[in-house]
Amino acid sequence: MQLTEQASQFDNLEQLSVQELVEGMNEMDKSVPFAIEKALPQISDLITEIVKKMKQGGRLFYIGAGTSGRLGVVDASECPPTFGVDNNWVVGLIAGGDGAIRKAVEFAEDNFEQAWKDITAYQPTSLDCIVGIAASGRTPYVIGGLNDANKNGLLTGCIVCNPNSEIAKIANFPIEIITGAEFVTGSTRLKAGTAQKLVLNMISTATMIQLGRVKGNKMVDMQLSNEKLIIRGTKMIMESLQISSEKAKELLLKYGSVRNAINQSSINP
Repeated sequence: MQLTEQASQFDNLEQLSVQELVEGMNEMDKSVPFAIEKALPQISDLITEIVKKMKQGGRLFYIGAGTSGRLGVVDASECPPTFGVDNNWVVGLIAGGDGAIRKAVEFAEDNFEQAWKDITAYQPTSLDCIVGIAASGRTPYVIGGLNDANKNGLLTGCIVCNPNSEIAKIANFPIEIITGAEFVTGSTRLKAGTAQKLVLNMISTATMIQLGRVKGNKMVDMQLSNEKLIIRGTKMIMESLQISSEKAKELLLKYGSVRNAINQSSINP
């Protein structure tokens, strides 16, 4: 039996109070960062290779089904507003297509051929990287996608939550986060999903920092898509250039990003 399918250490959940339920879930969740810590060398190795490829013009693709697929889509979709990159730099693909983000598509994850078909719509090259996300480590959609990616010379990685999985054996750079039994038996949207989300945070954020999309500790290339981000950007420019908020906001809106505003002000003080 897979570790993620083992019986929960908690039972008779319906008889527990709300306080007891949240305490139990919190207690189990505490183990997730420690499980990730054990895999930090694997995570670093994958990120290092992704950065090499992306510096040469490659892209990063996430493929997954269900919760795993949704987490990949979320991480990918947050890269453009956070780091100011093109929408096609990091792409999240989910079994069943975009409709599966909101509503489960029956048997979509069981198709071995579909992931590569989804990837080929983007005209992949040997510079691209494919990261398969699957708590079980045996999702056909991900297995097929990684196999085909390997055959076509793409770099492959994975995030799985069971040891010695088929997907980990296929990926060039596997990441295995052994999260064990869930609070609700087999519900990998819980601990396993949390682990996957944290690892995806590391992959995208560390990659973008390595690609120069962060200065100091600031998101200097973030998209100005709402008033909150305009205020944040204004403060960054104020601190960097030691100018008033009015002047900082004027520069931000004129040049479109914190980086451009600071750079242009240095050139044309």
